[in-house]
Amino acid sequence: MSYTSVTGFPRIGKLRELKFATESFFKNEITESDLLNTAHELKEGSWKKQSAEGIDFIPSNDFSFYDNVLDTAVLFNVIPSRYRNLPVSELQRYFAMARGYQKDGLDVHALPMKKWFNTNYHYIVPEFEDGTSISLAGNKPVEEYLEAKKLGLQTKPMIIGPFTFLSLLKFTGNSTKESIASDLTAEYVKLIKCLSDNGAEWIQFDEPSLVKDLDDADISLFEKIYQSILENKSGCKVLLNTYFGDTRDIYSKLITMDFDGLGLDLIEGRDSLELIKKNGFSNNALLFAGVVNGKNIWRNDYAKTLDILAQIKAAGVSQERIVISTSCSLLHVPYTLDNETKLEDGIKKHFVFAYEKLGELRELAYIADHTDERAKEILNQNADILTADRNATDPEVQKKLAAITEADFVRLPAFAEREKIQKEKFGLPAIPTTTIGSFPQTKEIKKERSLYTKGQITKDEYETFIKERIREVIRLQEEIGLDVLVHGEFERNDMVEYFGEHLNGYLFTEKAWVQSYGTRCVKPPIIWGDVSRKEAITVKWSKYAAEQTDKPVKGMLTGPVTILNWSFPREDISRKESVYQIALAIRDEVLDLEANGIRIIQIDEAALREKLPLRRSDWYSEYLDWAIPTFRLVSGKVKADTQIHTHMCYSEFTDIIPAIDDMDADVITFEASRSDLQILDSLKENNFKTEVGPGVYDIHSPRVPSVEEIESALKKMLEKIDASKLWANPDCGLKTRGNEETIPSLKNLVAAAKRVRDSL
Repeated sequence: MSYTSVTGFPRIGKLRELKFATESFFKNEITESDLLNTAHELKEGSWKKQSAEGIDFIPSNDFSFYDNVLDTAVLFNVIPSRYRNLPVSELQRYFAMARGYQKDGLDVHALPMKKWFNTNYHYIVPEFEDGTSISLAGNKPVEEYLEAKKLGLQTKPMIIGPFTFLSLLKFTGNSTKESIASDLTAEYVKLIKCLSDNGAEWIQFDEPSLVKDLDDADISLFEKIYQSILENKSGCKVLLNTYFGDTRDIYSKLITMDFDGLGLDLIEGRDSLELIKKNGFSNNALLFAGVVNGKNIWRNDYAKTLDILAQIKAAGVSQERIVISTSCSLLHVPYTLDNETKLEDGIKKHFVFAYEKLGELRELAYIADHTDERAKEILNQNADILTADRNATDPEVQKKLAAITEADFVRLPAFAEREKIQKEKFGLPAIPTTTIGSFPQTKEIKKERSLYTKGQITKDEYETFIKERIREVIRLQEEIGLDVLVHGEFERNDMVEYFGEHLNGYLFTEKAWVQSYGTRCVKPPIIWGDVSRKEAITVKWSKYAAEQTDKPVKGMLTGPVTILNWSFPREDISRKESVYQIALAIRDEVLDLEANGIRIIQIDEAALREKLPLRRSDWYSEYLDWAIPTFRLVSGKVKADTQIHTHMCYSEFTDIIPAIDDMDADVITFEASRSDLQILDSLKENNFKTEVGPGVYDIHSPRVPSVEEIESALKKMLEKIDASKLWANPDCGLKTRGNEETIPSLKNLVAAAKRVRDSL
């Protein structure tokens, strides 16, 4: 008999109930008790749904109010001292760690935030201070296990494993992961006993760090940690779960250890199947085979999946020891297709979201165990869908792709000459000030867009409204004193979805929300077929904004790599081919902006780092060899006096700085404030030629930075960056902030830049 398992489940709610409840809590519109009740309803609904679909291994503790890594830090008392004495409840302290705290004279920064491995989900980076007493300070995994047990459901508590948690820690003193590993492991052992005493049969330790490059010291540390854990299982069964890649550096060791279950990703784990075939598998453990994609929304190819399972069985793993599982948590896909009323059935049948993936697990388990007519019917229906002609190919797009030459990837003249031309043309002061692009999307703006979308106001009425907002934001930026202005992006619902709406080859959903971080949710569009530009996308609004001021206004575009990475991509063509199609469409937009007098153009590549392979040896061969040239394909045809900007955020960029410089942009803005400006050293070490704006304050926190704080950051930047190369800007776009925070923050930014400029 085949078993089924889910690694983790979405938690925001089918209609983003958690987002809205949490934001209401932030505004003191509901009580803490109200928020806890909403959380319970969401957890109960997820558990019952999985149970109804016949899932054998249902996760608990995969729920989080903000982030599971932050949950783990709080669980083991890894709380920096600046949060410990805040006059708030435990839950409010938790949110202060994620968002910062500014009230009654107290001003505390949030913890850093970074991308979760190769996804668009962001985790909170835990900080470890010297002197921190690691202890099992919380009880969340036990409480949630008992919460499910009270409903009559046996779950497997999911916990970020100690090796991965140590790998993600940011050490602010002299401590190291090796020096605290024993203390942390001892607390994990206490947690295991506590769960066992309360009836838990299985515990799932998530260790995605095992799919990255590991050296001998890493492997030794892992062995030390899990030798202690496996010797103290307290009657529980331990599932070591990995995802986002394969475990090639440590697989032969894993199968000799006393794990009761081992989770392997057979979707992104390029070598996972070969590792099993070459090395065999543990004699006693269950293999949790990640064969249902937890990150994409296309229907599973049952014939292909059954072939993988057959190869696993041929390698000596018996049917009863194979658990059919998701490749990773379903956190990365939307809840359900039930809310999608506008997609045609002929299109919708190709997709599966979290709820529907439960059905795939159930069906795969059935056809793995049976050869009856029902099994044949399931297989035939699946094959019919997968072989249906989607009419995804556009001959004109294919013709344009074939016409690309090496010259399309080279921008002339060289950077140094362009920089000189641009400084003379624009006449900007030292350390010019700007923003990343978007301004706050107020309730009024969202309401007008909704009315227009529903057909309750005319196009003329909507565009008149948008023009007024643009005039206001141009006047506001002039009053504040910014040097390079933006039009505010009020017409845009999302930086990727908006562009997709103007491109052929894209599909859109109504309620397919996915958590990006905390209460921030995105609705990724779906790349259905070959991509081309339907019409000019941004030219009208950028041109209108430029007519309202004598100052330069940036044209704002989303770059092709980010559009690809923040969409649900096709699986029938390579990512390289798909991104080149998008690049040609965005290049048309760049040249149209330039032709209409927009001479500063920002092409955001916020997600450039996101899909970088987790193993360094694969960086160029599998990604950078096409991702970096793609940017040059977009910008390579503009004139020397057109200044090309790009922006990147919330990932670690220090190790790919040479590749970023090779994009050959004129100005690059980075997220930096939340990571303590660590990128500065790397820029200096690599003789970074591009002009640069490391973000001077964190826009994902509601706090307002002081003039002195920003001035200090700029002076620190000038220690590593020449004044002629430095720009002053926030970390990211201001869309999610309110005007009450944005306006004073930008005023302080301009004042700080002027102080530093005057001191040069």
